[in-house]
Amino acid sequence: MNILSFPNMVFSQNLLLIITASVAALVGVAASCSKGECRLHDECSSNQDCEAGLYCLACPLGFQGTRCVRSTITDQFKLLNNSLPFNKYAFLATHNAYAIDGYPSHTRVPRITFTNQEDNVMDQLNNGARALMLDTYDFRGDVWLCHSFKGQCHDYTAFGPAIDTLREIEAFLSTHPSEIVTIILEDYVQAPNGLTKVFTDAGLMKYWFPVTNMPKNGQDWPLVNDMVQNNQRLLVFTSIQSKEASEGIAYQWNFMVENQYGNVGMKAGSCTNRKESSSLNDKSRSLVLVNYFRCIPMKKLSCEDNSRNLIKMLHTCSGAAANRWANFVAVDYYKRSEGGGSFQAVDLLNGKLLCGCDDIHACVESQEEYNNNKGTKVELLQQVLPTHVKSSI
Repeated sequence: MNILSFPNMVFSQNLLLIITASVAALVGVAASCSKGECRLHDECSSNQDCEAGLYCLACPLGFQGTRCVRSTITDQFKLLNNSLPFNKYAFLATHNAYAIDGYPSHTRVPRITFTNQEDNVMDQLNNGARALMLDTYDFRGDVWLCHSFKGQCHDYTAFGPAIDTLREIEAFLSTHPSEIVTIILEDYVQAPNGLTKVFTDAGLMKYWFPVTNMPKNGQDWPLVNDMVQNNQRLLVFTSIQSKEASEGIAYQWNFMVENQYGNVGMKAGSCTNRKESSSLNDKSRSLVLVNYFRCIPMKKLSCEDNSRNLIKMLHTCSGAAANRWANFVAVDYYKRSEGGGSFQAVDLLNGKLLCGCDDIHACVESQEEYNNNKGTKVELLQQVLPTHVKSSI
């Protein structure tokens, strides 16, 4: 062997070892989880790698590469029960639910406005959103959904006729007979009975929860189970006070308090009411809404916004709202997060509301522990009580 060729041979062998080790490492990573086996926070290469209820997301501000994060809500009614008043539960709200990336133009004019969500409304509902924020305007002789300014809809700010989105909601309610949906309207419709007409045309009036049944003075709402049994499963709130009397549509701030939206509402350690709402500690309003989204939606920042900072704000707003936990939490790009995101935020809220725990799943453990302790006490009583008393336990 030529001694001059020896270093080259060693180099080649080392290079081959490095390549082999790298390939093995990559294969090992790929083989560590795939085909629906990847869990929360695991690295992934596609949605198909992640378990049910998760999807594969890149969040450069939160982690390197792509990881499995949550994509669906925990159904509090199925996990526990629906036997409590409506205001004893928490729900995910999608801010500007209609302002969807890639939504086709209905005016043949390029749209020049912001978007706030990635999924269509049906997918939002299927993934667990139960409150939808919509902006309604008079436009082209009808009611349209627009992301506009100064109360006027334009060809370049319009998304589409409201009836299209309302029909999606009707389709969801008709196929999910135990679900309740809340619609919160930023309302600019001035046409007489304009909203009544579009809700009627969409087939939604059969689900309508009457404003006369909504509690005032801080009382509890009806039981969720009763709302379902009565098929009164659609709550609609408007920002125009006069419509409560003229159209029977609830004026939002007669029934809920709401914090300031936008960048001001995201200031750490501060939670103040928006100007239309009474003070957050006003207990004459039974519902609490917490907004947590930027004035200008930033998709790349939303995965960080919808994570730890959101959880911290819910704690802050609870203190500001007289130690009441939010019933609705509204966000942009609701599926984007560093892990649990807005879904974990709702789990926290339901845990706090239902059993004083930090997660709704802990309520199940508390209930099981209670049942076990109750069973043990009954067994002990049966050992010491007379026969005629045992039979009554």
